Amino acid sequence: MTHSRSLVAKIIAGDTGAFKSFILQYQRLVSHIVFRMIFNQADREDICQDVFVKIYQNLKEFNFESKLSTWIAKIAYNTCINFLGKKKTPLLDDLISEGQSLDTCSANDTLPDESTVKNDLSFRLRVEIEKMPVHFRTILTLYHLDEMSYNEISEIMQLPEGTVKSYLFRARRLLKRKLLSKYQREELWN
Repeated sequence: MTHSRSLVAKIIAGDTGAFKSFILQYQRLVSHIVFRMIFNQADREDICQDVFVKIYQNLKEFNFESKLSTWIAKIAYNTCINFLGKKKTPLLDDLISEGQSLDTCSANDTLPDESTVKNDLSFRLRVEIEKMPVHFRTILTLYHLDEMSYNEISEIMQLPEGTVKSYLFRARRLLKRKLLSKYQREELWN
């Protein structure tokens, strides 16, 4: 944490090189959160820039009561939530071009190779997760993909730890129910 404190002190003192180093150090964390919550590429870039502007503007207020990475993740999360609250168009449109169907079947009758099946499953998971309420989607992402603890998620989302656990349980159950329902329907057509 000593490195973080000295880096923050340099940035507050006006060292632009220190802020560039800071961005390089934390851009992966910020982009990981933003890219999991926002699917449109242009929006992602704007939001990542906005996150670092907010971090720079508020760095003087950070007092190291929590981990710097948790504070940064919280800013990234809140910026995404604010963006999603303002966006009126369905987020699924960012993933699928107009006129395409998620259930489009392939014309060939050959068995797909393993990588195709994995890619299809990954796509279906992303689509189903995207349809979930923002809190469920975010908790699934932070817990399973970012491997954050309940405590860290609680700090980022400003929710009690018990609520985080409850949302995670309900999100998993909802996702499982949606996937089972979808696969059972597809099996009927095959």
